[in-house]
Amino acid sequence: MPLRTLLLTTLAMLAFAGNSLLCRLALKDTEIDAASFTSLRLASGALTLWLLLRLRRGDGALAGSWSGAAALFAYAAGFSFAYVSLDAGVGALLLFGAVQVSMLLWGLYRGERFTTPTATGLLLALGGLFALLLPGASAPALGGSLLMLVAGAAWGVYSLLGRGGGDPLAVTAGNFLRATPLALLASALLLSQASWDGPGLLYALLSGALTSGIGYAVWYTALRGLKAFQAATVQLSVPIIAALAGSLLLDEALSLRLILSSLAVLGGIAVVLSAKQRG
Repeated sequence: MPLRTLLLTTLAMLAFAGNSLLCRLALKDTEIDAASFTSLRLASGALTLWLLLRLRRGDGALAGSWSGAAALFAYAAGFSFAYVSLDAGVGALLLFGAVQVSMLLWGLYRGERFTTPTATGLLLALGGLFALLLPGASAPALGGSLLMLVAGAAWGVYSLLGRGGGDPLAVTAGNFLRATPLALLASALLLSQASWDGPGLLYALLSGALTSGIGYAVWYTALRGLKAFQAATVQLSVPIIAALAGSLLLDEALSLRLILSSLAVLGGIAVVLSAKQRG
């Protein structure tokens, strides 16, 4: 892998993990509510992506669709509300596990043939997610976990809708712009619960502009130097980065359950991706 691609890929993975850290930090340590965080994240992300698109092409023309925007909003809202009760590492594991599993299940539904290694890897990943959610002292909050699984499935749908959808930056900018009024509507419906402060606003804007907007732009640039298998596999590092950073920066516990579940989920998905690459 060329050094430039490696550096861009590393920055993108740090940005993806940063989304989990910023959201958890905002909802744990500041006064901002989940709906306001979602609205600010999508709005600042839309503005940043549009500015990047305009700088690159000069016209700032957007693409995307309302179906893509709806899936993006479902992901962003589920993500924010889940992090009210989840640690950063647990949330990232549930999110990326659900993304990969939902896309694999869609392939199965569409008639894609699974080899024995592929089926084994999928069952291992599903088993890891199930084990993480089993009742117990170290189990994450069930409500937050289910919301994050929904967010992951929504991101999987968003990814499937975006296949072959043209310029990724223009599509993402357009979807962010369309998703913003949906988030604002949700904020209006939950206005009685709205609250915010300076740090919360800052974290939301950083999540939208930096780790989402610029992070996605860096990722699209890195993708030009990555094979599909590499692009899928490298994203398995995000839950690990988020868990380690959450432990170091947010004083979150690295429980044995989380470690074993991570090995099962990420290992199972890696087996699936490896089997697909060989096939």
